[in-house]
Amino acid sequence: MKLRRVVVTGLGALTPLGKNTDELWANLLNGVSGAGNITHFDASKYKTQFACEVKGYDAKDYFDRKEARKLDLYAQYAIIAADSAIKDAGFDLGKIDGDRVGVIWASGIGGLNTFTQEMVSYGKGDGTPRFNPFFIPKMIADIAAGHISIKYGFRGPNFATVSACASSANALVDAFNYIRLNKADMFVSGGSEASIFEGGIGGFNAMHAISTRNDDPKTASRPFDKDRDGFVLGEGGCGLIFEELEHALKRGAKIYAEVAGGGLSADAYHMTSPHPQGLGAQKCMTYAIDDANLKPDDIDHINTHGTSTPLGDISEPIAIVNLFGDHAYKININSTKSMTGHLLGAAGAVEAIATVLTVKNDIVPPTINHFTDDPNIDNKLNFTYWKPQERVINVAISNTFGFGGHNASIIFKKFKN
Repeated sequence: MKLRRVVVTGLGALTPLGKNTDELWANLLNGVSGAGNITHFDASKYKTQFACEVKGYDAKDYFDRKEARKLDLYAQYAIIAADSAIKDAGFDLGKIDGDRVGVIWASGIGGLNTFTQEMVSYGKGDGTPRFNPFFIPKMIADIAAGHISIKYGFRGPNFATVSACASSANALVDAFNYIRLNKADMFVSGGSEASIFEGGIGGFNAMHAISTRNDDPKTASRPFDKDRDGFVLGEGGCGLIFEELEHALKRGAKIYAEVAGGGLSADAYHMTSPHPQGLGAQKCMTYAIDDANLKPDDIDHINTHGTSTPLGDISEPIAIVNLFGDHAYKININSTKSMTGHLLGAAGAVEAIATVLTVKNDIVPPTINHFTDDPNIDNKLNFTYWKPQERVINVAISNTFGFGGHNASIIFKKFKN
């Protein structure tokens, strides 16, 4: 069958770098770090006392008190980001066939804070089972997709993808494929995460996964730097509207970029560590390029997974060099996690937005916080350190990898009718 073309017609963001897409993009280009001391709880006894929080968030600005009590913070972020993307796409809900609009919304962890609070409350009691009636629906990772569909009457395919930090990239690839295969005309897709709480920080500290650079939080996320010591935990939600091309043109939609291809793979190597030669990363990029009917030499930009972890930051550049050969040195590579922090299950969505805007605007946001080259990394690669770089970006890849060896790559290209 002939596959249908898919375009991006809406973007929505609630992130550590701003409460909308314009603020996110401006701060990415300006090299702003979203890191700061944790305000969500008293972190003074923790090895890590900082994170990339959504600044100045107040649920009362978006929900009435009764509604907010029914929603874990991750679901609040999801609804806000989805609403922003829908408004940006500019379609008339009364003229859209809800049966042909789906929602695939990801979260790597879901309502873990809700679960924690309920179990702490139970543990402090006398053993009598007293639980909030919203405990389960607040906690489950699929509930955000459900809330979005209920709010807008979207009756197409509706589910959550869970693949750790690759979750929202998986969601986007799935949405892309459903539209290509004529299972829907439009999708609200993305991800959200809200894991900056005692269990999130404590759990990642126990794994030695996050930075402990408490003396200088804003430079703690150091992708590809010799002295990196782990990622910086982030939070927020980001959504994209994927739409079949003719459907978008018929309603006169603005088009940010075309979705060209997607690739998925597994490392099949280790629970948390990437394959040391980046074989899974190389495979999923290869699959995405083949899916898009492109050649490696067509790629202008890669928004890397680039978490600032000791092993991951070595394996991904190896995969890039092995796949692209000499062309690797002509590609603008960056890690926007140096500024946003790592949004876990929402990472793929926020980085997809950054990649889409890079393609649209022909400017690559920088990788900040690079001070010392790592001899284990090929430093002839262009990591776009410190300053944005203007160049024509026709085709770009966004990479996202997750614990368990889950890998996802999605390709965006300039739209040409």
